[in-house]
Amino acid sequence: MSVSPSLLTAARDAAAHQHYPQGALYMVATPIGNLADITLRALHVLSLADTVACEDTRHTASLLQGYGLHKPLLALHEHNEAEAAQTVIQRLREGQRVAYVSDAGTPGVSDPGARLCAAVVAAGLRCVPLPGASSITALMSVAGTGGHDGRFVFTGFLSPKATERQREVQTIAADNRACVLLEAPHRIEALAKDLAALCERPITVGRELTKQFEEVAQMPAVGFPAWLQGGAHRTRGEFVLLVHPQAAVDSGAFDAATLRTLDLLLAELPVKTAVKLCADITGAARNALYQAALARRQASAEED
Repeated sequence: MSVSPSLLTAARDAAAHQHYPQGALYMVATPIGNLADITLRALHVLSLADTVACEDTRHTASLLQGYGLHKPLLALHEHNEAEAAQTVIQRLREGQRVAYVSDAGTPGVSDPGARLCAAVVAAGLRCVPLPGASSITALMSVAGTGGHDGRFVFTGFLSPKATERQREVQTIAADNRACVLLEAPHRIEALAKDLAALCERPITVGRELTKQFEEVAQMPAVGFPAWLQGGAHRTRGEFVLLVHPQAAVDSGAFDAATLRTLDLLLAELPVKTAVKLCADITGAARNALYQAALARRQASAEED
C-alpha cells in the first residue's frame, strides 16, 4: 500500500480542527492486519509526533513507510517498558508530542502500553486515546448476539497451563454473559479441546480478522476441534473467539423428576456441586441446569 500526499492532506483537513497539545502521549491504535484500516486522525497525529514509541521498531518503520511517514522511533516493549517510560516522560516534559503504537491494534489491550500510560499519568502528564480497529468489536459485530443484553466479558488470553486454563474455561461456561477470548496459533488446538469438553454454548471464531485469508465461523463449542481439523490452514494465524451468552432457561424444559433431584441436591450442597451431580444422575445439560439452579436459589431467597 502506498499513501499519496493527498491522503495525508485529507487527514490533516479532517482532523486538524481538534487541539493536539504538546507534552502529551498519544495512544494510537493501528490496523490489526489491513493497512487501509488506519484512521485519518491517527495519520494526522503520527504526522505531528516528534517521536513514535513502539513495540517493534522494524515493524513500525515499515508501517509508517506504508503511509509515507518517517519519524524518530523509540523501542518500548514488555521487556523494557518501565525504563523506556521514563525516557518518554522526559521527552514529554520537553514539550514533545509522543505517539505510542503496538504492533497491531490498541496499545494496552493485550499489548504493551498499560505501564507506560500509568507512568505518564502518575507524572501528571496527559494521555490522549486514538481509537481504531479492534478484533473484539469486529467479531462481535458479525456474531449475531446483539439481541441479548449487550453485556460481555473480555478475558483475552487464557493461561498456557492446562489445569489453570480448564479452570478458566469452566468459569466462562458458568457465566451468563458473552465472553471474548484471544489465542495464538500454537495453543488454539488445546483451547478448542477444553471448550469442547467443558462448554455447551455456541461460539463464533474469527481467524486472521481483516487480513487476506480472514475466516469467521459459528458452531457449537463441541464442534470446534473438528472445524480446526478441516484444513491445515485453520491452525495458522491469530484467533479471537466469542463464547455466546447463555440462553435463558425455562424450568419447564426439565421434567419434574429432574427438578426434584436438583432441589434435593441444592438443599444440601453448593450450587456447582449440586449441578454436577444432577447432570450425572439425570443426563440433563450442565449449563442449563446451572442456570435453573441459580434461578431457583434466587426465587427461594426472595420468598424468605
